[in-house]
Amino acid sequence: MKQMMEKQKVLFICTHNSSRSQMAEGLLLALYGDRFEAYSAGTQPSEVNPYAIKAMSEIGIDISHYRSKSVREFRDMKFDYVVTVCDNAKETCPFFPGGKKYLHRGFIDPADFEGTEEERLRVFRRVRDEIKEWIEKTFGEEQLSNGV
Repeated sequence: MKQMMEKQKVLFICTHNSSRSQMAEGLLLALYGDRFEAYSAGTQPSEVNPYAIKAMSEIGIDISHYRSKSVREFRDMKFDYVVTVCDNAKETCPFFPGGKKYLHRGFIDPADFEGTEEERLRVFRRVRDEIKEWIEKTFGEEQLSNGV
């Protein structure tokens, strides 16, 4: 009988925990939730961006119930991977004491973009798709067998 493997824990960190880290959490759970527990936090948490919620709902992932959290909420937890998804978070939180492996992949902050509603949503979709592609390459089955 095949033994159940314990899920690996991943913490995505960004500055405001409003868009990139929230989308990464939702994507990892949707794609590989059978193997990972995903969490997200911010160095300066704010609120989940409504454009991030909309962009994710378009691909069938509901993050409307997510909330913005501080990295301090997770200081007593251990993680297999701590991932910074913005350059500012990497600089302000370069070391999270509960992490085994540290990864960084900076994505532009879609919340910084100004334009019409459709133009802003287009930027959120692009960042969402970039995060999804990176997660598939980094946490996909074939990558994990190679030790990420």
